[in-house]
Amino acid sequence: MATAKSEVAEHMEGMEDALAKMQSLPLKIKACWSTNPNAPTNKSTKTVHFVRHGQGFHNLAADIARKNGKTWIPHTLDENNPYIMPEILDAPLTERGRQEAISLQETVNQMKDKPELIVFSPHCRALQTGLLVFEELEGNIPYLAHEMVREQFGVHVCDKRRPKSRQEKEFRAVDFSMIETEEDVLFLSDRRETKVEVATRAYKFFEWLESRPEKHIGVASHSAWLLTVFNANLECEESLKAWFETGEMRSVVLEFCR
Repeated sequence: MATAKSEVAEHMEGMEDALAKMQSLPLKIKACWSTNPNAPTNKSTKTVHFVRHGQGFHNLAADIARKNGKTWIPHTLDENNPYIMPEILDAPLTERGRQEAISLQETVNQMKDKPELIVFSPHCRALQTGLLVFEELEGNIPYLAHEMVREQFGVHVCDKRRPKSRQEKEFRAVDFSMIETEEDVLFLSDRRETKVEVATRAYKFFEWLESRPEKHIGVASHSAWLLTVFNANLECEESLKAWFETGEMRSVVLEFCR
């Protein structure tokens, strides 16, 4: 848990600016746990199951580096930074990560109202996770890859998307038609995306989601993106603002207000 705490502190930098930016925009989104007996049920609500991907090889590489006593300056080309190793470009899941995703299948099986749409980050680990978690729904509902739910990007090659054609070939169940470019033109090699930029991307996603007809949705994404969403984009209780562990799902009711 110490690792998670240090990551939270690192990722909270710039969050106040992101929150201020989101509060200035017209779309407001309130969130509460789906188990809350007082959760709203009007036509402006949707139930969303947010999932952080299971352990990826980049997570494992960082854990090993820390165990070996290595330290590095976050989000830089520091030679000790495990996240810049070319071997972990668009890092896939480890076996542990696969098992974390599989363990959520029972949660999906027990849902009274199953998702009618699954939205995937176009990164390998999120695609693999979403396909495993929502396996029973494959072929029956839309599976859409969406750039706006990808991880905070820049510098770290684990957060650089592989070519679209390669993802389409490997993940045939997922519709990549919303991914506009073959190569990852969004990735920044010289700096990390700011929290304001992440929150702005997420805002665009929620505008799109509001327009969708589905009322129950699954979203397979990443820790920094999810932390930003729950701390800047959504109006929610403190328990929802915590760091997502690998392979964690949070089911919430969102109320869209204008």
